[in-house]
Amino acid sequence: MTGTVGYHAGLAAEDIVANDYAARAHDIAARRWRGKAGEIDLIVRDGDTVVFVEVKKSRSFATAAGRLGRRQMERIVTSATEFLTDEPRGQLTDVRFDLAVVNGMGRLKVIENAFMEM
Repeated sequence: MTGTVGYHAGLAAEDIVANDYAARAHDIAARRWRGKAGEIDLIVRDGDTVVFVEVKKSRSFATAAGRLGRRQMERIVTSATEFLTDEPRGQLTDVRFDLAVVNGMGRLKVIENAFMEM
């Protein structure tokens, strides 16, 4: 997917993911939050935990998951660190990094703590 079609497919995938988190009683803190290091697709609150969510869309879950590389994870972590500067507990805030993958049928899988093996 490239160009306008890819852009809109990405927005649609982000909507699916945001709606899923909201339905599970997570508060949406930010969508497409941009820091100096880059953008975070979705930031949600799960109680006292701030969850940084990377959204990937492809025909299959495996292909979507395979699109998240180490360099991108490092960029997201750096951006998350910047976001946390405005949190009451700062860098001591409980955080989690999730990967949400959406397949070609619009189905969703959320991999919690996806960055644990980084």
